[in-house]
Amino acid sequence: MSVQVETLEKNMAKLTVTVSADKFEKAIQGAYNRQKGKIRVPGFRKGKVPRAMIEKVYGPEVFYDDAANDLINEEYPGAMDESGLEIVSRPEIEVTQIEKGKEFIFVAEVAVKPDVELGEYKNLSVTKVDTDVTEAEVDAELERVRGMQARTVEVTDRPAQQGDSVVIDFEGFVDGVPFEGGKGEKQTLELGSHSFIDTFEDQLVGHSAGDDVEVNVTFPQEYQAKELAGKPALFKVKVHSIKVKEMPELDDEFASMVSEYETLEEYKEEVKKNLAKRKTDEAKRTQEDEAVRQIIENSKMDIPEPMIDLQCDNLVQEFSERIARQGLTLEQYMQFSGATIEKMKEQVRPDALQRIQSGLVLEQVAVEEQIEVQDEEVDEQIAKMASAYGMTGEKMKEHISEEDLEAMKRNLSIEKALAVIMGSVQVKEKEAEAEAKEE
Repeated sequence: MSVQVETLEKNMAKLTVTVSADKFEKAIQGAYNRQKGKIRVPGFRKGKVPRAMIEKVYGPEVFYDDAANDLINEEYPGAMDESGLEIVSRPEIEVTQIEKGKEFIFVAEVAVKPDVELGEYKNLSVTKVDTDVTEAEVDAELERVRGMQARTVEVTDRPAQQGDSVVIDFEGFVDGVPFEGGKGEKQTLELGSHSFIDTFEDQLVGHSAGDDVEVNVTFPQEYQAKELAGKPALFKVKVHSIKVKEMPELDDEFASMVSEYETLEEYKEEVKKNLAKRKTDEAKRTQEDEAVRQIIENSKMDIPEPMIDLQCDNLVQEFSERIARQGLTLEQYMQFSGATIEKMKEQVRPDALQRIQSGLVLEQVAVEEQIEVQDEEVDEQIAKMASAYGMTGEKMKEHISEEDLEAMKRNLSIEKALAVIMGSVQVKEKEAEAEAKEE
């Protein structure tokens, strides 16, 4: 394999990868070996058709797609390394030569990590953040814990109301015809959660267990299933049961159940202390974000679009993983919220850009400050991870790839860079507070 690198505008590059004719021939043979059992040619038993005969009947290109995919997947990682570039996007691949007996050539267009012209990053001003804990915040936290300890009970003596959970079967129809993905059985839906489309949930309020309900909704104009976009739909719904959370009493017994304390007053003090720590940590992150935003404004960098696109994909994937922990797939979320992948990517785009810019300026601060991460610091980080999983550090290391180790070093380097920045900041009060004090 040989790689030629061409630098393009806006931090883009083109890798032209040439693979030997012999290797291409082996890839074609590999594709034939996998596919021969599926190809039928009259006069031959299934799986026994010679490759030459298949190519004569279907053309020599019959195995090209599979062979090309195999070679690209096999050769591209090595081409990345050989290019010496720090690639920050998925490649846009184009096959430029594919012919039996000749070299296989493909081109990968990629985004390259941009340079950063770093602005001022010391002696910045950040806003003071109030970390006092109010009684209302303590009460709200107690209610949250009560909710976690609540048990779900079935309600039989009244119709459904907002906040209840209903167990339903449903089937959707457009123009009297069922549509794909519009049917579900024994689905639990919290009324008021707005996880289903349009006014679906509102129309179940007031109905009792055993009721058959016709729910009329309209799909959004930008619905991901184009054939349903903007159309009215009828859902036939069967309400199986209504459930409600039954909260425990807020008393000493509750305190001893959820904590190591015997009385509610003691538990409240612990809650207040934990909230204070949480608010202090949040204040620290808020001030760090404010400082980093200032550094971004002071700096210059040209972010390539494919780098942003990849980060948008990552954020949507993170969201998908979060809702999966709640038992909801991304497809179900889009089905009932009317969202589309494109719309979600557009929504997360500002966050994606901010995440990229933050990482770039902090990495550059680490370079400017000549920050280094020692092996001992990495080992300490691994030991913390190992402790959380009940493992030894050495055992944990066996499960960590080189790529993961580099990511850990990068994160530790960024933490050190942040410490340098925050070590020199000036904390200012909010303007309204400052004006009130002057008065």
